[in-house]
Amino acid sequence: MSAMTAAPDSSAQDTRSAPASGSSGWKVPDRPVLEGLESKWAEAWEDEQLYAFKRPESRPQVFSIDTPPPTVSGSLHVGHVFSYTHTDVIARYQRMLGKQVFYPMGWDDNGLPTERRVQNFFGVRCDPSVPYDPDFQPPAKPDAKHQIPISRRNFIDLCRQLTKVDEKAFEQLWHQVGLSVDWKQLYTTIGEETQRISQLAFLRNYERGEAYMAEAPTMWDVTFQTAVAQAELAARDYPGAYHRLAFHRPDGEDVFIETTRPELVVSCCALIAHPDDTRYQHLFGTMVKTPIFGVEVPVLAHPAAEMDKGAGIAMCCTFGDLTDVLWWRELRLPTRTVIGRDGRFTRETPDWLPDPTFYDDKLAGKTVFSARAAMVEALKASGEMIGEPEPTQRKANFYEKGDKPLEIVSTRQWYIRNGGRDDELKQTLINCGDDIDFVPEYMRHRYTNWVEGLNGDWLVSRQRFFGIPFPIWYRLDANGDPDYDEPLMASAAELPIDPTSDVPDGYSEAQRGKPNGFMADPDVMDTWATSSLTPEIVTGWERDPELFKLTFPMDLAPQAHDIIRTWLFSRVVRAHFEFNEVPWARAMISGFVMDPDRKKMSKSKGNVVVPTDILDKYGADAVRWRAAMARPGLDSPFDERQMKVGRRLAMKVLNASRFVLGMGEATDPEEITVPVDVAEMTALRAVVAKATKDLEAFDYTSALEVTEEFFWSFCDDYLELVKERAYGAQGPRTAASANASLQLALSVILRLLAPFMPFVTEEVWSWWKPGSVHTASWPTVDELPSTGDPQLVTDVAAALILVRGAKSDAKVSMKTPVIDITLSGPATAVAHLKSAAADLSAVGHIETDIAWQEAGDEVGAQITLGEPPVKKKKN
Repeated sequence: MSAMTAAPDSSAQDTRSAPASGSSGWKVPDRPVLEGLESKWAEAWEDEQLYAFKRPESRPQVFSIDTPPPTVSGSLHVGHVFSYTHTDVIARYQRMLGKQVFYPMGWDDNGLPTERRVQNFFGVRCDPSVPYDPDFQPPAKPDAKHQIPISRRNFIDLCRQLTKVDEKAFEQLWHQVGLSVDWKQLYTTIGEETQRISQLAFLRNYERGEAYMAEAPTMWDVTFQTAVAQAELAARDYPGAYHRLAFHRPDGEDVFIETTRPELVVSCCALIAHPDDTRYQHLFGTMVKTPIFGVEVPVLAHPAAEMDKGAGIAMCCTFGDLTDVLWWRELRLPTRTVIGRDGRFTRETPDWLPDPTFYDDKLAGKTVFSARAAMVEALKASGEMIGEPEPTQRKANFYEKGDKPLEIVSTRQWYIRNGGRDDELKQTLINCGDDIDFVPEYMRHRYTNWVEGLNGDWLVSRQRFFGIPFPIWYRLDANGDPDYDEPLMASAAELPIDPTSDVPDGYSEAQRGKPNGFMADPDVMDTWATSSLTPEIVTGWERDPELFKLTFPMDLAPQAHDIIRTWLFSRVVRAHFEFNEVPWARAMISGFVMDPDRKKMSKSKGNVVVPTDILDKYGADAVRWRAAMARPGLDSPFDERQMKVGRRLAMKVLNASRFVLGMGEATDPEEITVPVDVAEMTALRAVVAKATKDLEAFDYTSALEVTEEFFWSFCDDYLELVKERAYGAQGPRTAASANASLQLALSVILRLLAPFMPFVTEEVWSWWKPGSVHTASWPTVDELPSTGDPQLVTDVAAALILVRGAKSDAKVSMKTPVIDITLSGPATAVAHLKSAAADLSAVGHIETDIAWQEAGDEVGAQITLGEPPVKKKKN
């Protein structure tokens, strides 16, 4: 991992060996630089195990985080860096409060995305019928378009091989970003312990009746050959055409419907209209015959029919869309499925057709597209299609990772109850959302709206290969048919198991697939069924009781807003069933990072920013600064120029710190006695209070803003104001006050900035303080005086602006002397300015006594400049 082991840039060698500045013992470099800090400190932190979780005595001493495991088969972009930085800011803050931060990291490496990547990378595809080849080597020149079939075991080996490479790259990036995770708590969603927990939780769900198997209409992706859950659906526009078709009544009159799927006429089981639609009320309860096939179907009423859409009456087919499923279930219609898992019309002749000739000759074995063309041609020829098809854009359901509309086929799948078919459970899960603090608060509505809109239970089985298998077998009867009603469940002590290679109690391997023997459940769990258990996986549930007691329920669940419906909700479901409580106290929601045109970044759009590019160019602290400027829950447009601002701030921290530490010896805060110094510290006291309050509310952006605003004012105004005094221009007592104030301010500012800019603050801390800034105490108001008047600082800054402005307007050097000046303002402002007159004269090069005038509502000045200093010629 280069971020951990690469040789540091020579400019960033450990400054602990640098010459001391003065006799203070501090090791301040002459020319501090940002380059090389990430590799230097990432390596040091790892060597010291600075962020390792150390078990305290009680739960209140812990802050635990359910870190999102990134999908390693994909690629990280700047949006990931932003959202993970938000979490790290909170983790670092909590650590500085004295908490033991439980901050694990995981890799989401199972499921379809990994399979797809392996297929394209190696030019292979999984075929379970192919025998295992222990000597298999992937093609030297992979061809993603001509993939060679390999066994399931060989395929899984390649999945593991590729994910290990991806995981190393991801870990390297997170070290470069400066995430303070405990790498000893690393897990993967395909790891052995994860498999054990996933299988155990499923068995518990089954034993309590929360998991069940059912033959039911299933959203099916014909490309990936797998079932798709409601949370994975994406509605997209899809080109189609309305076809006006005639259904025939016994009295010779026709009923006309409009459909975009004429190929499904063969599976029609009813015509449906709204009960209030006067056009069709006289038809309810009567029968009509379908075009081409002549199958009698009833005309029925249902409130889900749309009177203002098309003809107002629609055919219900099993199944064209989710509305068909609703009608089929609630009206108890017959099942007439004709589309199989391969996306083709079944070759088996439907038994409900009076005359199957047309189906056998024209539809059997055809794709949906070919069947549609054949039906349209036949309907035109029979005169049962009125007019030409009318082009339209229709909404179709897609698998979020697919590119073809989903079909609805009847399959046997595993489900976990989620309230989609149980109003009481639905309300309970909505109430669970009320037990979670959302940041920002309005994100709670997304959770509630999703749960309220559920229309079916959670489908958790997938017809894939690289995933966690169900720990289940089925008995085979004398004909070799499986008994699904009484599955053979593995015991908890056996877990983890793979039923395709392990054998149930009482059977031998020789009985696999044989009559009176057994078969393994062929499916794997949906990746969300595993990720829904991340709190249980990381906290040691059923593995480490002490760790579980210290870390669960967890404190924080950070994530993006687009997976509230999947990851957040599914974790709530599993924790509710297992513990009857929510898995964490708070959910912190990140927005998306958009391109400058406010479009979501994606590889397909070509607008993705590669994180390593900007990290290498601007440094991690600059990127983290920009990330923290993206408020919780809000989408944020990305502009690379903003990184320059963050880099400028990081560089200013180095240079200002070097300046402060180069002024004098170590001092005691008790020496802060000069009014302007006390006022500056009291102003900083308010900053500490505000930043702490913001971070307690998880408003990291506001905390950074108030800190940064003070820092720039500190550098531009206060530091310049007191530097001559700090060097001793007004005597040792006032010099000590200035230096004590500067050093106390620097200590506080570094700690305030540490969660946001960990590398530069650690670098400066190492120059003059023992240990790490990241394990130092978070600053408190008690460290700072409360007796000063921050308005004094404001008034002095206003006067400085006027002096500088006069010189700027005259286009002369800031060292140009002021030979006459009158400062005015309200009485309190004049008093403030008088108390800082010596500092003002020094920084403003005022070479005359200042005249004072109590007048007006704000600070004003009348200024006369002398001759600019003569520039010395270089020899």
